[in-house]
Amino acid sequence: MRTTPLRPAFTIIEILISVIIISVSIIYVLKLHSQNHAQIVYISERNKLSWQDSLFLTEDVTTYHKENKDAYEILQKHFKIKNFESRAILQKQSRDFFIPEPLKISPSQDSIGPTAIVDEVMLKGKHSSIYFHFKISTL
Repeated sequence: MRTTPLRPAFTIIEILISVIIISVSIIYVLKLHSQNHAQIVYISERNKLSWQDSLFLTEDVTTYHKENKDAYEILQKHFKIKNFESRAILQKQSRDFFIPEPLKISPSQDSIGPTAIVDEVMLKGKHSSIYFHFKISTL
């Protein structure tokens, strides 16, 4: 009887270990994907709201400290909006305002330069945002 040498092959334990390693790596990749997806959704929603925030950033925005205003209430001073549908859409968009004390920036005693006043405007809501309003007071 002639015996043939055994061919090298994977054992069942080696196959199970490789399947476990592949499974763990796939789970890790899926976890990363879901985290990235959540961040992408947040950023896209934040970008949509930045367009809406521009409705609230008028010259007199600093007078609305600790108030809740809708976009129509702010824009009616600057525009005549006759369309009732446009009014309803603007009235649905509202934000809570928080404006801290303005920050005065001036050059040091030894140097010459402009003096500026910086107002921080915080718009509170689902996706809060912060904007800065700069005014150069002296040159």
